[in-house]
Amino acid sequence: MDRRDFLQNTCPTITFAFFGLSYIQACSKGDDSVDNQSNVVNNSNGSASNGVSVNGNIITVDLSNASFSGLSSPGNYINLTANQLLILKISDNEYRAFDNCCPHSGVRNKWSYGDSKFTCGEHGNSFSTDGSDVKACGSGATSGGLKRYTASLTGEVLTITT
Repeated sequence: MDRRDFLQNTCPTITFAFFGLSYIQACSKGDDSVDNQSNVVNNSNGSASNGVSVNGNIITVDLSNASFSGLSSPGNYINLTANQLLILKISDNEYRAFDNCCPHSGVRNKWSYGDSKFTCGEHGNSFSTDGSDVKACGSGATSGGLKRYTASLTGEVLTITT
């Protein structure tokens, strides 16, 4: 193979390997900023008017409030960003609450849920909800479990102890 053949045949392949994938990703039509906003409750004032009240390490959630209509079926969840909580409906009588901080990178607002795991949209890492192998917020862990809090249901009121 002479120099001209080498440059014509090999250089385009090498150039594509270095830059091609970045170019394709940059030109894709996907919206990288989608972070499941329908499940995010921005309850910044923490007032009872939005269904959430805080007293020390006790967070009380009025599930009859319209802010929590997203918790209508088992497997649904809500991200309470101001309280740094993920609330997951397990059954009609059971809810679980978790720290919404991604153990890998510390992101709090890019969660999705499926197959009994929360997945962070920042890097795609999944974390279990069974309370085992808990990883610390922002520790760099790419697997393990989210920190789980005690949650008890009385009527339509969910009480979470952090």
